[in-house]
Amino acid sequence: MPSSFTCLAIIWSGWLVSWLLAARWTAKTVARQSTSSRIAQSGLLWGGAALLFLRPTGSGFLTRSPYPLAAWVGWSGVALTVLGLGFTGWARVHLGRFWSGAVTLKAEHALIRSGPYALTRHPIYTGLLLAMTGTALARNSVAAVVGLGLFVVGVVLKVRQEEGLLTEHFGAAYRVYRAEVPALVPGLW
Repeated sequence: MPSSFTCLAIIWSGWLVSWLLAARWTAKTVARQSTSSRIAQSGLLWGGAALLFLRPTGSGFLTRSPYPLAAWVGWSGVALTVLGLGFTGWARVHLGRFWSGAVTLKAEHALIRSGPYALTRHPIYTGLLLAMTGTALARNSVAAVVGLGLFVVGVVLKVRQEEGLLTEHFGAAYRVYRAEVPALVPGLW
């Protein structure tokens, strides 16, 4: 039987390939976040992901285990990762051609409020945060916990940038949506 680490590598690789293939079918971009704001949030996201996925070498502080690892903990992390990536997939398919890896507006952009977007305004980020939490749990290293923290900060910055762009574009309709649906965690206002 493969280890939880091997399963995580396969799961994330499959998700990444499907995500990159799906990126080919998006509408034309008509507005995009500034380069400086993209660099700020992307640096945190990529730095966090690197700490989560790349194993630090040596025996320094980053390689330490923050908690005792039992097999069930690693497999629980795998389960959370699958659940989170499944949620991102549902949200990505539901968003369709309006999806983008950057904060953008697409041609004929519509405000989507159904499916996973009825549960949270940013279900792709919600799913990614759940998947990254599962990965950090399974990785069991200080590096993974720090990486998760950086990733969370990057997501929060990206959400703020996206909220500003969507509020500017959709006006009152988006303000109503913000009042009715939580940003990231379903059930929490």
